[in-house]
Amino acid sequence: MARVGFIGLGNMGGGMAANLAKAGHDVHAFDLSEEALARASAAGCLAVGSAAEAAKGAEAVVTMLPAGRHVTQVYEESVFGAAQPGAILIDCSTIDVSTARRNADAAQAKGLLAVDAPVSGGIAAAAGGTLTFMVGGGDAAFEKAEPFLSDMGKAVIHAGGNGAGQAAKICNNMLLGATMVATCEAFLLARKLGLDPQTFYDISSVSSGQSWSMTSYAPLPGVGPQSPADNDYAGGFAAALMLKDLKLAMEAAEGANVATPMGARAAELYTKFADQGHAGMDFSGIIRMLEAGGEG
Repeated sequence: MARVGFIGLGNMGGGMAANLAKAGHDVHAFDLSEEALARASAAGCLAVGSAAEAAKGAEAVVTMLPAGRHVTQVYEESVFGAAQPGAILIDCSTIDVSTARRNADAAQAKGLLAVDAPVSGGIAAAAGGTLTFMVGGGDAAFEKAEPFLSDMGKAVIHAGGNGAGQAAKICNNMLLGATMVATCEAFLLARKLGLDPQTFYDISSVSSGQSWSMTSYAPLPGVGPQSPADNDYAGGFAAALMLKDLKLAMEAAEGANVATPMGARAAELYTKFADQGHAGMDFSGIIRMLEAGGEG
């Protein structure tokens, strides 16, 4: 087993670090939150006082941070001078493609390997070790990162070179955001037309309108498998995080000169939803805004 530095112990990172410790790794974990550090310690990690201390001598350094600027800062100020030579840097944050590539180039210039490995699956999957990782990086870097990622997830997919993991993540979540809006609209229209929501689910889930948003994450309580809708839209994937990913997708689309009208409309709707004070609500809760006629 290896010494692993883990930086960023939020809702996702905390569970991921715990699974690395469960797999037998010597996990040195850091976060600005004392509560997060206490949870990591209880899960078998060694809580340390700084990002540099977490990275010191580590064979692998995992970061799970809010934005690209935070990853860059942590790499430059703490990780590059502390990690073991030849260590693999695994950034699981969701950030823009260009920053992911710059960070990887900077890491390689310091004699380190680096991959971008954003995740899909949410908080429950992070805790349960069933995440999907979309990985960008060279073959050697992927080979070195894969065992650590496998200890935190059920699927580890090599998407291509550095930045490809981030590209896959933002394209996937643009599709998810737009699909969820359409799923909410379909449920609301079906109900207005006199269809029972469960009956509509039973039909649509085995018909051409089937999607993950329908069959695994139905936005109405009591319909389909357990979802945040059954918990008053608490937990799950916060609307603010969906909006972050949609904005990253729109920035990437603009830079690539690609028309994404459905993605752009989804971003507009989630912006309005968040501005109404629902940034912390699960993203499927946008059905409430649509039901109230607040789509703008």
